[in-house]
Amino acid sequence: MAASVSHRAIWTPQSYGYLNSSSLHHEVGDNSLRFISRGLKIKIGLSRRGYVCSDHRNFDRVQASASQTSMFEQVSTPLQSNTSNSQKKSNEVALILIRHGESLWNEKNLFTGCVDVPLTKKGVEEAIEAGKRISNIPVDMIYTSALIRAQMTAMLAMTQHRRRKVPIIIHNESEQARAWSEVFSEDTKKQSIPVIAAWQLNERMYGELQGLNKQETADRYGKEKVHEWRRSYDIPPPDGESLEMCAERAVAYFKDQIEPQLLSGKNVMIAAHGNSLRSIIMHLDKLTSQEVISLELSTGIPMLYIFKEGKFIRRGSPVAPTEAGVYAYTRRLALYRQKLDEMLH
Repeated sequence: MAASVSHRAIWTPQSYGYLNSSSLHHEVGDNSLRFISRGLKIKIGLSRRGYVCSDHRNFDRVQASASQTSMFEQVSTPLQSNTSNSQKKSNEVALILIRHGESLWNEKNLFTGCVDVPLTKKGVEEAIEAGKRISNIPVDMIYTSALIRAQMTAMLAMTQHRRRKVPIIIHNESEQARAWSEVFSEDTKKQSIPVIAAWQLNERMYGELQGLNKQETADRYGKEKVHEWRRSYDIPPPDGESLEMCAERAVAYFKDQIEPQLLSGKNVMIAAHGNSLRSIIMHLDKLTSQEVISLELSTGIPMLYIFKEGKFIRRGSPVAPTEAGVYAYTRRLALYRQKLDEMLH
C-alpha cells in the first residue's frame, strides 16, 4: 500500500489521527480502512491513488456510526445538569467559528494553502482579541485544522476565557502517542477541553500557487485567471483544490464529527481557515455557490451560531470594540455569564 502513495500525499487521516479512542484496530483491504474503537465504527474509503489532493479530485469520506469519544468522556459546563440524565440533548448550544489570525505568509502576500506557517505578531494579537470576545461563551470541545496557524489561534484565544479550562490537543497518531499523552487525574480532565486537529478543516490546497507572491502570480498568469482561481466555486488552480472540493471534505467532516457533538449538548469552537470556514458557513446558512464566493471572513473575528431544535441561528459577526456590542446574548448565554460572575467573584 505504501508503494502506491504519491509523493504529493501531504494531508492524510493516517498522518493526522482524529479518532478519539484509547483503542484502535484497522483492517487493510484493497479499497478501505476500517477503524473500530470504543462505541465507534468508521470506514474511510481511499481514493484510487491513495491521497487526498489527487489529480482525480477524489477525497476521503468519513462516516461515523456514533459520536466521538475521547479521554474527556463528558465535558460539562456550569449550566449542565449533574443528574443521571446529564447526557440528555441540550435544547441550545453554541457554535463558534474563528478564522486564524494573520500568518507570516499573509504578511508577505504569498499563497499559503496547506503550507504550515505560524502567526505574525499581529496574528497573535488577533487571536487574543478573539478570545476576549468569546470569553463568556461556553466551550466544551475545540476543533482545529492540522495547521499550526489555526491551532495557535485556538490556544491563544482560550487563554482569555474566564472559565480557565485548559485546551489539550488529543494525539491519536499512534498507540505510543495516545499512551504518553494520557491524563490520569479526573479533576484535571474536568478542567480541560479536548482539542481535535483534523486535516479535513485545512485551508484549500492551492497546488502550484503555494509559496508564490500573489502580485507576481497575477503578472505571470493574468489578473483574470488568478481571480478565477481564487474566487470561482468550481475551478481549481493547477494541481490544487477548488472551493467546491474544499467544501466536500470540510462539510462532510462537520456533519459526521462535529454535528453529533452539538446534538449531544456540547458547545463547540472551530478554529480554521477562510475557505474551510466559508464552506461550513455555506452549509449552515444554505448559501448558493454564487453567494459563498462573495463571502469574506476577517482574520481573528469570531462568528457565533446557536444550534437549537436542529437549526443553526447566526448571532452575527462581531465588529464592535466592546463585548456589549458584539453579541445579542440568548437567555442561556446570559445565565452562563452570570454563573461565571458568581464563580469568579
